[in-house]
Amino acid sequence: MKNAIRAAPEKSVILLHACAHNPTGVDPTREQWKEIATILREKSHFPFFDCAYQGFASGDLAKDAWAVRYFVEQGFELVIAQSFAKNFGLYGERAGAFHFVTGPGADAEKTIGRIASQLAILQRSEISNPPAYGARIASTVLNDEKLFAEWEENLREMAGRIITMRKALRSKLEEMGTPGTWNHITDQIGMFSFTGLSEKQVLELRDVSHVYMTKNGRISMAGLNSHNIDYFAKAVDKVVKETQKL
Repeated sequence: MKNAIRAAPEKSVILLHACAHNPTGVDPTREQWKEIATILREKSHFPFFDCAYQGFASGDLAKDAWAVRYFVEQGFELVIAQSFAKNFGLYGERAGAFHFVTGPGADAEKTIGRIASQLAILQRSEISNPPAYGARIASTVLNDEKLFAEWEENLREMAGRIITMRKALRSKLEEMGTPGTWNHITDQIGMFSFTGLSEKQVLELRDVSHVYMTKNGRISMAGLNSHNIDYFAKAVDKVVKETQKL
């Protein structure tokens, strides 16, 4: 990743997932984020953060926003596309926020004015009048101290459930002696996980066990629960062991 950022032409726009990377489930550590920031500074790159899963990585909104806040503290100009579709459950009423953080300087106010006028033109041509219902739900919760605290607790519960499912899946596969190593399931975070299954194994799972995932072996951990995890683990164990024999 660092090599790719270094190889990009100066002043490139670099798209970064703030947390709970989709599809890999692998996030940089805080030290790695600092290294990434250093390279972006050296190359005069422009960070563009995609923040779609805040709260779903660790269950802590502030912890999941650490990378974004660090870049802002370092004086970067950057943009953030923030979605509430997942952490507010607003899939059918898409809502989010677009943030543009300007750098310090005497002309900051003029810069803000120029940016605002350009964003107004873009929003008019792109979406004009977006659905208001989802935005009103998000606004109501974010601006009410009691509701905000309840939402934070909901996020901790949701993230905790996903973490529990990760631990359970790894444990079941290891108990059954499923060939391969399965630590990556608990090493990864967020909603998604690369299982390590091959396309052939994925298609076999689909045909024999009616377990569906993308051909590259990516699954949504949120789809696992206490009622289906045994079935899923046994199906994975069966297909891996059978393909190992071939």
